[in-house]
Order: sequence, then C-alpha cells, then structure tokens
Amino acid sequence: MSKNVGTIDRIIRVVIGLALIAWGYMTQNWLGAIGIVPLFTAAIGWCPVYLPLGIKTTKS
Repeated sequence: MSKNVGTIDRIIRVVIGLALIAWGYMTQNWLGAIGIVPLFTAAIGWCPVYLPLGIKTTKS
C-alpha cells in the first residue's frame, strides 16, 4: 500500500472532511459522518479509489 495522495490533495481532503462534519453537526444530520472518510484518507495518505483509476497525486 504505497501512498498515492499528495500534500495539496491531503489539505483539500481535510478541509472537505471538516466541513462535512461541521455541516452534519449544525444540521443535526448523521450524513455529516461521511466527513470521516476524507479525513481518514488524508491521514493515511492513501485513497482506495485512486488505485483502480491509476491516479497518483504524490510527487514521486
């Protein structure tokens, strides 16, 4: 499992994840929990969707 998520991609994922969680909290909607997915993929630096598509946003 090599990293396939670059720095800018990680930052975007963190912002989107936090925004989804905040939206879910503010509207009291459980769908905001979906924000955990981009936060998790940003934390580990690997996205399972990128693998079959052959996408790699890392520099190397």
